[in-house]
Amino acid sequence: MEYGICNLGMIPLRAEPRHQSEMVSQLLFGETFELLERVDNWVRVVTTFDGYHGWISDLQFAALDGYQLVTGKPSVITNDIITEAVKLSDQSKIYIPFGSSLPFFEDGKCTIGNEEYHIELQNHPNNLVNIARAFLNAPYVWGGRTHAGIDCSGYVQALMRTQGVNLQRDAWQQAGQGNVVDFLQAAQAGDLAFFDNAEGRIIHVGMMLGNDRIIHASGKVKIDRIDNQGIYSDELKKYTHTLRIVKRFL
Repeated sequence: MEYGICNLGMIPLRAEPRHQSEMVSQLLFGETFELLERVDNWVRVVTTFDGYHGWISDLQFAALDGYQLVTGKPSVITNDIITEAVKLSDQSKIYIPFGSSLPFFEDGKCTIGNEEYHIELQNHPNNLVNIARAFLNAPYVWGGRTHAGIDCSGYVQALMRTQGVNLQRDAWQQAGQGNVVDFLQAAQAGDLAFFDNAEGRIIHVGMMLGNDRIIHASGKVKIDRIDNQGIYSDELKKYTHTLRIVKRFL
């Protein structure tokens, strides 16, 4: 088996082996994956964190010894919007996004492949609602996972990861995790609400801020009202998403 690790701030994970293909997700700095197949200058991978499949350019990652993948300590996860990483071999800088992984992090240094990076982390309160609000107005980007652009399931996945909860990547997968909250009135801040389409397929997710408001990525990260019918947009003066289920993960 071959393994790799993301040594850039972010790399796109695509549906097909070409740059014009749809971006289905992103790999963030320090995230690892298994290499499954090579086609020309592309590699099909499955991510270690959430088991997601896609294609990445073979110019955008570092090879990783499988021993490192298996025996490494759990990675530290960054919680600044942007963190500066200095590559010690040439003193060049990489700006890594919120939610990046820092494998083998110790004494302000982490190891990515054969390179060492110096990183100064800031101490921030681990309050989930405050972390969620820090994403307000981040634009919706299909497959996105950062403040520069994020989708609904990538958003809640990033939020839950700060609390030590590993969610799968897509909303329909996430809806199969957690514990059911029987009534919307019993929902608490941090619960996740899932929404379906006319065919009953889960197509959207957001995080509850109580039992009557929700923060979610739809056009941008924003706060809307929610009731038993679904999400009501004051901006659009209509319901935009139909409520299916509420789940608790914390």
